[in-house]
Order: sequence, then C-alpha cells, then structure tokens
Amino acid sequence: MNILQNFFNTSQTPHSGYHWDQTNRRFFEGWYYRVTLPEICQTFAFMYSIEDPIGGKADSGGAAQVLGPNDEYLCRTFPDVNKFWASREALALGHWGKTNLQISPLYLLPSEFTHHIQEGYQATATLNQGIITDPGTGNYCQWQYEIKPVYAWGNQNSLQQSTAGWLSFSQIFEPGWQILMAHGLASGWIDWNGKKYEFTNAPAYGEKNWGGAFPQKWFWLNCNAFKNDPDLALTAGGGRRGVLWWMESVAMIGIHYQGKFYEFVPWNSQVSWQIQPWGKWQMQAKNQDYQVELIGTTDLPGTPLRAPTNKGLTICCQDTMQGKLELTLRKLNGSKSQIILQAYSDVCGLEIGGDGWENSWHSD
Repeated sequence: MNILQNFFNTSQTPHSGYHWDQTNRRFFEGWYYRVTLPEICQTFAFMYSIEDPIGGKADSGGAAQVLGPNDEYLCRTFPDVNKFWASREALALGHWGKTNLQISPLYLLPSEFTHHIQEGYQATATLNQGIITDPGTGNYCQWQYEIKPVYAWGNQNSLQQSTAGWLSFSQIFEPGWQILMAHGLASGWIDWNGKKYEFTNAPAYGEKNWGGAFPQKWFWLNCNAFKNDPDLALTAGGGRRGVLWWMESVAMIGIHYQGKFYEFVPWNSQVSWQIQPWGKWQMQAKNQDYQVELIGTTDLPGTPLRAPTNKGLTICCQDTMQGKLELTLRKLNGSKSQIILQAYSDVCGLEIGGDGWENSWHSD
C-alpha cells in the first residue's frame, strides 16, 4: 500500500497503528476525528470503533457515529468484522458496509471509494471519508476532507510522545489513550441530510483508545478553535481505570501553543479537578515551571453517545461540542507568576462518561 508511505512523513505519534494482536481476548479499538467550523459555531465529530475483531463473539463488530450540527447524532453499525481493515504501522483504517466490490477491504483512492462503497468509511492521517444512513429515518451523512497535520503530541519538529507515557505500551494499564493530532487543518466537505458544509483549513483533531479493559468513569475537554488564537490546541481529561488489582484515578492536560508543548501529567505535575455531573468542568495543574487553569461550562443538555464497554457498544457518555471554555496559563518564577496566555472558546468539546455521576467528582 504505497499510500502508507506518505503517512510516515508526517509527525506520527506512538500508537498510530492498529493494536489488535490476533488473539481472542476481549479487545476494542476506537478512533475519533473532528472538524470545527468556528464561523458558524458548529462541529462534526466522527467516531469509529471495532470490537472483538476475531469474530464470532457476542460483541464482535464495528460502528461509525457522527455528532453533527447542534449536537445532532447519527449511528450505523457494521457487524461483519471481515469488512474492517487497519494498518499496524500507521494511522489507516476503514470498514465497508454496502459495496459492489468482492475483494478484501483495503484503502481505496477517494474517487474509487465514492464509486464502490455505498456505506462505510476510510480514514488516515491525511484523509477522512465515508457515508452512513439511518435506515429508520433516512437521515444520512456523507463526508470527504483532507487533513494537514500541524501538531501531533509533543514539541514541533521533535520526537512525538505517547499521551499516557511509556506505561501505555503495557497491557497492565488499559485502556490506552493517544492523541494522534492535537491540531490540524481540514479542507473538504460534509453533507448532513442534504445540507452541504464546505470548508478550507478548518481546525481538525484526532485521537484514539484501545485495549481489553474499560474505564469506570471519565471526563474530557478538547478545543482547538479559540477566539483570536488559531495556533492554540488543548486536550484534557481524566478517568478511573483498573491497574492489576486496584483502581486508580488519573488526569492530564496538554497544550500546544506557538510550536511549544505544555504537558501536565501525573509524573511531572500536580493535577486536580472538580467535575459536575453535567454543566461544569474545572481543572488545575501545576509543575515547577507553569500553572494552568481550565473552566468548561455548558447550558445545553448534551447528546448521549455510544462507546465500547464490557457489555459491548452501549450509550454510556454525554457530549456537547458547543461548550464554553476559559484557559489561563501562567509562567512560574519562584513565588511569582506571570500570565502568558488567556484564551476563550465557545466551541469546546465537553464529555462525561461511565458510572457514578450522581454527585460531582473532586480529586487531587
């Protein structure tokens, strides 16, 4: 597949390739692509997943979900795991549904995909393309856009980092989580139920997760479309996950700004959070050089989404792509601090997921 050679020329992160080891252990892998259209305050998020790809199990199969304008939602399942393909070496995957091709699934040129695939998707580091339809309502989404990566996960022009540190290479810490592209520029189009959105150099984002275990509870904040700060990207999140025989709560904040990566993770920073069951997300982090504060809020109800769980793909999280976010980054100098960045957005992605959200979640 010569197309894959192009992907290695981009700033590929660790864990860009497909993780399944061909065994029959419980396994899932999920990918997330997003495009934000700041001028109309709308976002499209594309979520792809595969579960128990060995086939023949109760939860074997794949899915494509789209969170569209005004947090509207579309989902289509692809039960045939043999119609799924992915590269172990680079970010490249796809799942075919309806097609007139009688061959094993593989990457197609965009024009060939459009001609031969009536339902399905394909996605790489530089392309996201697909079409799904809800047979019950007739609602559909068709999309094709190219991506120019700007920030992966780390300083520009440097070796890119694993989001969860070196321990994410071990099955002891599952699920794994990797930001694939903290910020990029997308150009193309999305057709949402007959309304076509065309865009050039729109803020784009990508991440993934994988493994055989699932977090009990989590939260997430993400934005790369800030007012007056086109070169700023934030991803933050936390969760409660199993490690061997105990549970741990972990969280991190990552900021890319003017070519520099500001990382606040448990092994280099103090990270704390106060997350309401819905409506308000607050995080603070501090290391020896910098301090950051995030406040995310929404008055919108959010949209329930599906995610892989121990019980298969079920509705277990709630999202809005129209959250408000305030970000303050300070440089520390002894007992003094200086604000080096204050930013605001009204198209921030906000999410809570899992169980135990009857009360707010406070942690240090």
